[in-house]
Amino acid sequence: MAYDNLAADTTEELMHNSNTTILVVDLEATCSDDGSIDAEHMETIEIGACWVGPDGTLLERFQSFVRPVVNPKLTSFCTNLIGIQQEDVDDAPLFSAAAVSFSQFVERHKVASSIWMSWGTYDHKQLVRDSERHGVNHPIMIPHQNAKRMFAKAQRIGKEVGMAKACALAGLSLDGTHHRALDDALNVARLLPWAFGTRNIRSK
Repeated sequence: MAYDNLAADTTEELMHNSNTTILVVDLEATCSDDGSIDAEHMETIEIGACWVGPDGTLLERFQSFVRPVVNPKLTSFCTNLIGIQQEDVDDAPLFSAAAVSFSQFVERHKVASSIWMSWGTYDHKQLVRDSERHGVNHPIMIPHQNAKRMFAKAQRIGKEVGMAKACALAGLSLDGTHHRALDDALNVARLLPWAFGTRNIRSK
């Protein structure tokens, strides 16, 4: 079961709910620059996530490599872009096993008002694809919010921007390595005050 985005009034309530928790997720997946791997055949090769409180306090983090099965050999484009090496995924669990570990992580800080967020809709769609491919339940059974869209709306910048650009607009330097799942999830978590509109970018 997938959950739709929350209504605006529910988002407003979350901003003022000191008891809620927010799960931030980022995925890295198989990819190519020659069209040999289309969107439907991309597979998650790394899951990165963190639980944070409404004030941005980091509660816990999660990272797991995942072994692909449709295209088990990573393209040179993929390894150069993401930095994940073939040996990282060769010894990794399949998605079905990684999803169980991830779901257990999700449950640890989940409360009735929890949501999960990602920068854009890709991560949501990819989890649905992988879950269906492996015949397992979606590992996140709480509502999803698109932080990328929320950031653009809250900061009134019109066009949605990438996570690195959003960090620049917010005056934040990127922590860690861009295009690595856990580092990207942690950077998205740092952007949540701007996505929720409790902080404003320096210039618009």
